[in-house]
Amino acid sequence: MAERVKKEDTCKIDMRSLSSIKGRLPEIAEDIIGSCSDQECYTHVDYEPIPSKDGVIEIINRLREILFPGYFSREKIDPVNLQYHMGQAVSALFDKLSEQICNSIRHDCFRYDQPCSECDEQGYRLALQFLEGIPALRKALAVDIRATYHGDPAAKSYDEVIFSYPGIFAIMVYRVAHFLANLGVPLLPRIMTEYAHSVTGIDIHPAAKIGKSFVIDHGTGVVIGETTEIGDNVRIYQGVTLGALSIPKGASEKFRGKKRHPTIEDDVIVYSGATILGGETIIGARSVIGGNVWLTESVPPDTTVVIETPRLIYKSKKQKLRQSLKAAP
Repeated sequence: MAERVKKEDTCKIDMRSLSSIKGRLPEIAEDIIGSCSDQECYTHVDYEPIPSKDGVIEIINRLREILFPGYFSREKIDPVNLQYHMGQAVSALFDKLSEQICNSIRHDCFRYDQPCSECDEQGYRLALQFLEGIPALRKALAVDIRATYHGDPAAKSYDEVIFSYPGIFAIMVYRVAHFLANLGVPLLPRIMTEYAHSVTGIDIHPAAKIGKSFVIDHGTGVVIGETTEIGDNVRIYQGVTLGALSIPKGASEKFRGKKRHPTIEDDVIVYSGATILGGETIIGARSVIGGNVWLTESVPPDTTVVIETPRLIYKSKKQKLRQSLKAAP
């Protein structure tokens, strides 16, 4: 009984202590609010809307329903209701996409003090242009899916590739983001590819140029930089980096917009862990780059580059025991 009373007293003391601690919250909140006016920190406290990451994710999910009808739809789609369902999906996507495009353009206008670009009208027009390009996007993705399936004996069907392969999801988001980037839409494409990066571990900059029949096998840890150029029928594996060489401190403006990432020509295979760096580095057509290779110079066409086989040392338990006995004093 005494022990129970002691515990109750302790609880009361804890409640009084908590009240004292929480009493400091208004003061702390005021300090945080005050820091929002600090020019060295970043805020977006404004009456104008800003692009929404949740809105971007919703756009990507709606796009999957349209790009792959029947696979990711919330309702069953059949030949009878296809027209009705697609009409609704396209209309909803137009509303969401035009809103986010408008917010992205308006954000740049106000943030960088740009002249008025009639962002509402421009948002509608660019969203319409994007929707007009969806049939071409579907064909490009179909080629990527077939290349993935035919190059992977573990794939049992095209359906399996569409449903479950992270490489296909990352390529889908990239092709959508690249289309929007080519239309001149700011900010939104990068939010899209970084979302795909967070989901799949595959980091593709939306400005990279990637040809048809592209395959990312497994995918985790792949990095494809902004000015990378990739030809047709290229396959890369997990952990591959197509990146830029390090730049001197404070020199980023000098290199902004310049070619800093490699060019991969047609029919190249790049195996896992390979790192290829530099804007002047060209991997010639039909070449094979082996696993864990590090390249900062060009490779001619029809070349295989591999690391020399390392010397492996095998030790049995008896050998380890003899060595430990010899080492003993």
